[in-house]
Amino acid sequence: MEMTNLAGKIALITGAGQGVGQGIALAMASAGAVVMLAGRTLAKLEKTAGLIEARGGVCATHVADVNDAAALAGLIDATVARFGGLDILVNNAQQAPLGRLLEVSDEQFLAGFTSGPMASFRLMRLAQPIMAARGGGVMFNLASSAGIRWDMAGYGAYGAVKQATRALTRAAAAEWGRDGIRVLTIAPHAESPGMKWWIANHPAEAAEFFKTIPLGRVGHIEQDIGAAVVAMCDPAMAYLTGATIPLDGGQANFD
Repeated sequence: MEMTNLAGKIALITGAGQGVGQGIALAMASAGAVVMLAGRTLAKLEKTAGLIEARGGVCATHVADVNDAAALAGLIDATVARFGGLDILVNNAQQAPLGRLLEVSDEQFLAGFTSGPMASFRLMRLAQPIMAARGGGVMFNLASSAGIRWDMAGYGAYGAVKQATRALTRAAAAEWGRDGIRVLTIAPHAESPGMKWWIANHPAEAAEFFKTIPLGRVGHIEQDIGAAVVAMCDPAMAYLTGATIPLDGGQANFD
């Protein structure tokens, strides 16, 4: 199968220093896109940048906290100044308010919303006129099957945050489709640092978790998650928008 060619495309990825964000950044760069790597920790961003540059890819780094509206505006400005525009936006960074409802504080819940749907909302609105002027683009927001678990115990706050993100995706797809902008949600299971920690520290629970995944494993951050995101940027996928794509080995049912 011929690989998607993103040559000439400009991508911005938040939380690109590790995990899913890093995997998507590596896949985007390998497909020919130039990539702005955003995150809170420069050392992590530089590690991702080193991996990209070792393959001959082109990227830049920008330190920004997604909780800060001014920082997000500066991130968009820096991307346009460095590369001349923006074609692909990946809203990946997120603080996860995990725990039972009596355990999650107001501050944790609000931080989940500010770093998740609010940050995505802000970046989407900043990116929209830039993409529209270029004839279109693709935006990706990250959600989670935590929002549709049959047993929501321990996942209520996190699920609420991620379901809000899905609603924003649907609205943006409806409002901006005529501008050539497609907006998608992905819900991945991936070998992120957090997932690896959980598997190592909760082996019995992890073993039961794997039984619920038809493919029997979590996805590789680049080969499974990143490559799928790249494929969804292909012109052959131009009729796909507003959907939630579960990249989880068949576990979740978003119907």
